[in-house]
Amino acid sequence: MTIENNQATVKAYVAAMNAGDFEALRRLFAADARIEGVTGSASVDEAVIVWRALHGSLNMNLKIEAMACENDTIVVRFLESGRWTAPFLGMTEPTGKSFELVAIEWFELADGLIHRRWGVRDAASQARQVGFPHAVGPAKPAVGIKVVA
Repeated sequence: MTIENNQATVKAYVAAMNAGDFEALRRLFAADARIEGVTGSASVDEAVIVWRALHGSLNMNLKIEAMACENDTIVVRFLESGRWTAPFLGMTEPTGKSFELVAIEWFELADGLIHRRWGVRDAASQARQVGFPHAVGPAKPAVGIKVVA
């Protein structure tokens, strides 16, 4: 695939994430794709659990600020923003406070699909901005976690 096609896939990922269209997100990933992020390593199905929580509880929105491309690798710097309005991964007292932070995601693509995605974000800044409690239990949610949106 061309760099332009890969960029289009990553932009479609951002659009689907912002819209909360998790089926569209799934279609952008290879069947054996791995997602590496704040809560650990996961399959797409496991990552969707966290993405639903981010969208439904933190009202997350991604804005592309910069994109660098080389062959089948794309790195994106985002401005991530949102507001904590519903219970999130075991934290049950949303504050209604908003957040804005820098997030970076690294994508490896093949045949127009995302095969690996690494994500880093300033989670400590987010915690301070929205008022997350200091101790929230395990860092990686269990598969099948019930997310309250």
